[in-house]
Amino acid sequence: MEARIGKFQVALESLDKLGAEALFREALAELSPIQVVENLVVPTLERIGQGWNEGTVALSQIYMSGRFCEDLVERVLPPSDPDRKHQPRSAIAVLNDYHMLGKRIVYSMMRASGFELFDYGRMSVTELCERARADGIRVLLISVLMLPSALKVREVRETFDAQGLDIKIIVGGAPFLFDADLWREVGADAMGHNASDAVDIVQSWMGAMQ
Repeated sequence: MEARIGKFQVALESLDKLGAEALFREALAELSPIQVVENLVVPTLERIGQGWNEGTVALSQIYMSGRFCEDLVERVLPPSDPDRKHQPRSAIAVLNDYHMLGKRIVYSMMRASGFELFDYGRMSVTELCERARADGIRVLLISVLMLPSALKVREVRETFDAQGLDIKIIVGGAPFLFDADLWREVGADAMGHNASDAVDIVQSWMGAMQ
């Protein structure tokens, strides 16, 4: 898989859409769709994001890589399960980032696992806090790719606390993988290493939040 990730990264950074798709399909012949997403797509995009932080990858490469992967993932992730659970009102958002793939993956996994949640898309701190309050959200999932966006989670937590809102925050994305303590530092309640983690975390909270 390490060699495949390297080839996939090269294809994405060089904007070789056909080459990226061929590698994606090759992986699908051996693994399930979610395994391909979590073991090929996610780690590759994390490396590209780290390259941007280090100045070796352009923002345009990140954007186009994300768009290519979104299209691939859209085709293979499962549809929502109609058997919905009794669950806390939940929402997912990208905080200030332009990279939407991580959110898309987690959203699809949550829906496929029987959860309903609002998809807020990309929002600023102010927009996100206002919308979460208006919708009566109890669980908020926040996806980021860049460190500056990850640090803004602290503003979200402080706003919720100041307004007396009991909203649990789950965070995910490259900055939290690179710094194992960052999620605690920004005031999140939990951090998911992958899309499946988000499902497990919300399930573990459900009994106490009914």
